[in-house]
Amino acid sequence: MAKLDIRVDIDWTDCELIEQIPGKVSGRPIVRGTRIMPDGIVNSYDMGESIEDIHEDWPSLSIAQIKRLIEFAHAHREQSYP
Repeated sequence: MAKLDIRVDIDWTDCELIEQIPGKVSGRPIVRGTRIMPDGIVNSYDMGESIEDIHEDWPSLSIAQIKRLIEFAHAHREQSYP
């Protein structure tokens, strides 16, 4: 069985959906207006959860937001790790 590397080293600063606020979730990147860390969403998707399942886990995010976070992370990985 292939090992799935779910470590996500993403620089989220260029994603329009992300903010970092000192003192809020220890200053980690979070989805704007929430306390949701995008790495959890991307990791869930990479581990095989469907977008609909992820939406059930984080109903305050729209399907479009979830897709955008996943697309951003995957595009960043492709550029950073050829």
